[in-house]
Amino acid sequence: MITDSHAHLYWKSFDDDRPAVLARARAAGVARMIVVGTDVASSRAAFELCAGEPELFPTAGIHPHDARAAGAGERAAIEELCRRPECVAVGETGLDWFKEFSPRNEQLDGFLWQLDLAQRLDKPVVIHCRDAHADTVRCLAQFPGVRGVMHCYTMGPEELAPYLAAGLFISFSGVVTYPKNDANRAAAARVPSERLMVETDCPYLAPQGMRGKRNEPAFVVVVLQELARVRGESTEELERVTSANAADLFGLPSAGHAGLQPGSASSAPSAPRVLGRKKEEDGAGLEPGAPG
Repeated sequence: MITDSHAHLYWKSFDDDRPAVLARARAAGVARMIVVGTDVASSRAAFELCAGEPELFPTAGIHPHDARAAGAGERAAIEELCRRPECVAVGETGLDWFKEFSPRNEQLDGFLWQLDLAQRLDKPVVIHCRDAHADTVRCLAQFPGVRGVMHCYTMGPEELAPYLAAGLFISFSGVVTYPKNDANRAAAARVPSERLMVETDCPYLAPQGMRGKRNEPAFVVVVLQELARVRGESTEELERVTSANAADLFGLPSAGHAGLQPGSASSAPSAPRVLGRKKEEDGAGLEPGAPG
């Protein structure tokens, strides 16, 4: 069983073929997907989608791009969603100094609030970090013991230490397959197996060989194959380890006892269309400015 630990399957780019996307994922062995919210609307869409599908699990959070628009009302809505038992994590949250769609002070305030929320609820946090390594580490230091994952880790081995010391998981995406990204591959080789996860971040960041296309959960197999190559391990063992790690972090049922979630159905429902800051980026491959 393979787990895509970070997917945005409610994006409008999936509206025309979402059932087929899920069918291809399952045919490829990707049985589980964490559907990650980035604002109130997309978080609600994630919950709605996951309620109708087995082995899809939602999160709720405010992406740093959307921090500017997140006032008290938006935070209250996110906290209400995060308190629901079906919510497996807080986030996507974090810091993005590359694009700065929201001012840095508002990103910092939103990130710290969500780290506090995750700690109060004893739920993991899904962390976005782009060109903001030092400030991300400083924020995390204020919440010792918080559980979580560095999603779409794109940095090198030199930056790994504080995240591993904090007990975080490290998740690799299609970025690890890009020819110029030797530093990211070096990091992937060094992460202890008990901290390793994989993801697509779909519809973004399709792996090498699919670049220029919309990413989807089935393509996480390519990420696993690249990790197996750089680590000198079998793909099958990495499938097992990364899925076990995702189950541990997100509190998922064991594979042998996983059943339908309440309200699940045999076909994918239509998720509400959402289009926020992150959604405005090109969903057909590499995000602008991502390592190539």
